[in-house]
Amino acid sequence: MSVYKVCSRCVMDTSDPQISFNSRGECNHCTDYLSILNNQNNQKSSSRTELDQLLSEIKKDSESKYNCLIGVSGGVDSSYLAYLAKEEFGLRPLALHLDNGWNSKLAVKNISKIIRKLGIDLHTHVINWNEFRELQLAYLRASVLDIEVPTDHAIRAAMYTTAKGNGIKYILRGYNRHTEGIIPKAWTFYKLDLNNLLDIHSQYGKGTLETYPMMGTREMKRIERDCGIKTVAPLNYMEFDEENVKSIITEKLGWTAYGGKHHESVFTRFYQGYILPKKFGVDKRRAHFSNAICQNLMTRNEAIEKLNEPTYDLETQKLDREYVIKKFEITEDEFDEIMNQPPRSHFEFKTELKSKIRKKYLDPRNPLIRFVKRKANFK
Repeated sequence: MSVYKVCSRCVMDTSDPQISFNSRGECNHCTDYLSILNNQNNQKSSSRTELDQLLSEIKKDSESKYNCLIGVSGGVDSSYLAYLAKEEFGLRPLALHLDNGWNSKLAVKNISKIIRKLGIDLHTHVINWNEFRELQLAYLRASVLDIEVPTDHAIRAAMYTTAKGNGIKYILRGYNRHTEGIIPKAWTFYKLDLNNLLDIHSQYGKGTLETYPMMGTREMKRIERDCGIKTVAPLNYMEFDEENVKSIITEKLGWTAYGGKHHESVFTRFYQGYILPKKFGVDKRRAHFSNAICQNLMTRNEAIEKLNEPTYDLETQKLDREYVIKKFEITEDEFDEIMNQPPRSHFEFKTELKSKIRKKYLDPRNPLIRFVKRKANFK
């Protein structure tokens, strides 16, 4: 039986230490999300106008081979964005894929189909596996929560480096607030914090990071300023029905569904479905289902029923565990020791977040955010 307090409207709960509830037991996550959603629904025409203006700006570059850069993972959002960029928006995109060694076979097939069907160029950045393995192991041994930082950091760095190298001014992100609008800060960490990454690696990793793509906030801002690069998320300007989107990319691109959200990566599937719930008490399905509840795509009772089911197929979990341990070249005992270590905060390591106010706001151990939300009529 769960010891967590659960929102009366969605299924977010106190596994997020920063969550707050109003007098009706409704949490800040779904309240904020519904406010944004309602505002967006009331401004559909202006959102479309903004998107049209953005596309017009991108198309002003009529001479370069590519006028935008998109990341492709084989997942729903990035596949749909690639389709829109080429077929609906009439852009000239260059696609970038970061191969960190964890792609599922289905993800590779999806990417191949997307590139072939759309007739766009693909640049694949393959990370040195020995370096990346040691970096991921460092995060596991450090016992910090956001073990996806090494991948997400490398993607951001590779995107900016590729855009700069090809004279591309616009990076189109597949981020979609419709499906990812609810995500607690305490369940993630600042992806561009290079100081945090390097400190964790220096204490718990082996070897060097000679070829791993790295870029701190200062460097990213410098490239944006000097090269005029802008990052935008077109899906945020549009209506988004996930089932309809899946139908479109299945029909137009031959895309094949792979299961849960972000399960195109074997490690991400294992991390979200096994490591997070067992070690950190975090089930990301709560955020995904809460998004769906707010969009009336799922009832609260349906979400609760699904949360009582395994995070994903138990036999696949077993196979993933064996595969991850073997690929990391560690023993069962070492993995179990890692899983049994108490969680630590990213803020126990060096960080780029030098501002005390910002650090306090982001650190889930600090009660400042709760105080602010109480002032906004939340308990």
